[in-house]
Amino acid sequence: MLVLKSPNLQSSHIAHGFFGRTGGVSEGAYASLNCGPGSDDDPAKVRENRNRVRDTLGAAQLLTAYQIHSADAVAVDKPWDGERPRADGMATATPGIALGILTADCAPVLFADQEARVIGAAHAGWKGAIGGIVESTIAAMESLGADRARIKAAVGPCIGQANYEVGPEFHAQFLAADPTNARFFISAERPEHFRFDLEAYVVHRLCAAGIGDVAALSACTYGREQDFYSFRRATHRKEPDNGRQISAIVLT
Repeated sequence: MLVLKSPNLQSSHIAHGFFGRTGGVSEGAYASLNCGPGSDDDPAKVRENRNRVRDTLGAAQLLTAYQIHSADAVAVDKPWDGERPRADGMATATPGIALGILTADCAPVLFADQEARVIGAAHAGWKGAIGGIVESTIAAMESLGADRARIKAAVGPCIGQANYEVGPEFHAQFLAADPTNARFFISAERPEHFRFDLEAYVVHRLCAAGIGDVAALSACTYGREQDFYSFRRATHRKEPDNGRQISAIVLT
């Protein structure tokens, strides 16, 4: 089982992990630690994979929201009662509840205020990142007693700039939001196309929001096929579906 960790989140009362795709029971395109309930994988295998993640973290519960590429974040104090909330950020001060983020190229972000014992997790694709999911998750943590001056954050495996080609409309949207966003793009081989540095942009949003301790794992989901699922890689190969890796954090 591949589990990446960020040194700045290590703590005696917090467990976390950016899990790869190995160490599970799923097969075929989903091999092997597919944790995405929205995929067409066998639901029983997805549950077993999620249970393995939960147990690795020593958590009582592992929660994931219904992610919609939004800037919506919710505070959590108990397991979902019925439907999962539609949100892309979560925060909790309740021990035993692991907050999980599902990705297959988007950036997972894990947060911790170790002094206040408040943690957070965010799903930062390009749409959520430019829309403010980082800031919303920090606000949800602050509603539970966190202080952004103490919050530490880590950006996990996501698609790297070398593999993230975008078109002129995408580029124009980021420049319209802030002309200095030009620094997150380089020219691609195709005319009027660019390559976008999602990880660097998410780090920038974290720092601009007042987070002073930010780490980035710089692990490309597209390029490391044996380690991670990638939506874009599956799309390029015309594969019908793909798995989702999970990144999670829990107060122990």
